[in-house]
Amino acid sequence: MTTFPKYPKYKDSGVEWLGQVPQHWEVRRNLGIFDERKEANLPNAELLSVTQDRGIIRQSEITVKKDSSNDDKTKYKAVKVGDLAYNKMRAWQGALGISTFDGIVSPAYVVLTPRNPKLSKFFHYLFRTNEFITEANRLSYGLCGDMNSLRYEHFKTSYSVIPPDRDIDRIVAFLDEKTAQIDALIAKKQRQIELLDEQKAILINRAVTRGVPSNLSPEALAKGKASARAGLHPNPDLQDSGLQWMPKFPISWSLVRFKSLDRGAGVTVQIGPFGGMIKDLASLPTGFKVYGQENTISGDLEKGSRWLEASRFKLLKDYAIKTDDILLTRKGSIGNAFRVPKEFIPGIIDSDTIRVRVSSSRLLLDYFLMLMKEAPFMTEQIVFMSKGAIIAGLNSQTIKNLVFPLPSVDEQKAILLFLGDLKNKFDKTRGKVESQIQTLQTLRSNLIAHAVTGKIEV
Repeated sequence: MTTFPKYPKYKDSGVEWLGQVPQHWEVRRNLGIFDERKEANLPNAELLSVTQDRGIIRQSEITVKKDSSNDDKTKYKAVKVGDLAYNKMRAWQGALGISTFDGIVSPAYVVLTPRNPKLSKFFHYLFRTNEFITEANRLSYGLCGDMNSLRYEHFKTSYSVIPPDRDIDRIVAFLDEKTAQIDALIAKKQRQIELLDEQKAILINRAVTRGVPSNLSPEALAKGKASARAGLHPNPDLQDSGLQWMPKFPISWSLVRFKSLDRGAGVTVQIGPFGGMIKDLASLPTGFKVYGQENTISGDLEKGSRWLEASRFKLLKDYAIKTDDILLTRKGSIGNAFRVPKEFIPGIIDSDTIRVRVSSSRLLLDYFLMLMKEAPFMTEQIVFMSKGAIIAGLNSQTIKNLVFPLPSVDEQKAILLFLGDLKNKFDKTRGKVESQIQTLQTLRSNLIAHAVTGKIEV
């Protein structure tokens, strides 16, 4: 913030989270700045929600969350335009903001009316800074960090800074303009990431349904075997698949159903035990784990704290994992899959997990893993096969009945080399854009914090 001037004189605010403030600014207890709005019994008013990223919005705008609140809204608190409201349980996360709507919020929220209306937008900025969030965390009480609650009786004992009206107008106008500019830049960067992901998906789908160009870079092919060059064509002759999610594939490839590979010899699909089969779990490590979504989603076998006694593990050994198993999540995001490494803690899968074992001479394990993780046509197929289900997901029959075009082993190696190089390039570019977004977000946060605490004069 060295490009912005400072105010002529400063004073010690006497408040730790504010530090030095401009000499002509006031520091007052919140009790004298706000009135708490307790008006209720407006059950037909519009339901509002206080969010961490957007402040106060209409509940109807939260498309991923339905209104599951109690039908009796007579105890819900009124919110008027210009009021500030915060979620008592999430104030220390920044769930606070100014309302541009009249409506009602949950009784678990605190509604504040600034006695000076000019202060509403100023405090919207001030109370969402990391500095105030630290103060809110200090004032909050609960059984643990995640359960902390910032009650009004504690909020009102804290102090806030009050600039003169002329400074308030200038600061709010400045921040409205600058944050809008930064938000627009962030949106462009986020769209750039979306386009990168779309382009990457297109190229992956092209590779696994058409093959890779025969002019693949010598540097990439040099990393693998020379035989990886075999059978590659820039524009292969195609045949119809008869499948809506993958219309055509090279005539030199085979269209296979997963369960038909090395029929009866090299492919097994296993779902973990259901119901009470996993019981009597130990609270401390025993050397035998239960693996589930916490592992399949993260790809980290170290996560989780469910343990089996040795005797229980022995009874459930049919569900045990071993090196080179592929573990997939039955629920949630399709594509969460990973390969069990050489070293791991012995354990079994749970009922939300599918264990796949492949020892086929026609299918490379890493190629199948790549199809499950990366190939868009596989996701489309799984969604198609899950029609009628509330959430598209996986089961053993879905896996066994997956249909996909299978190139020769040499071509599988070449495709994996090609996609490995492709992924590295995209990940590098994506990382740069994400870093730029992080820089912009940090600039936005610092600009707001410095302006509303008087560290810079705008």
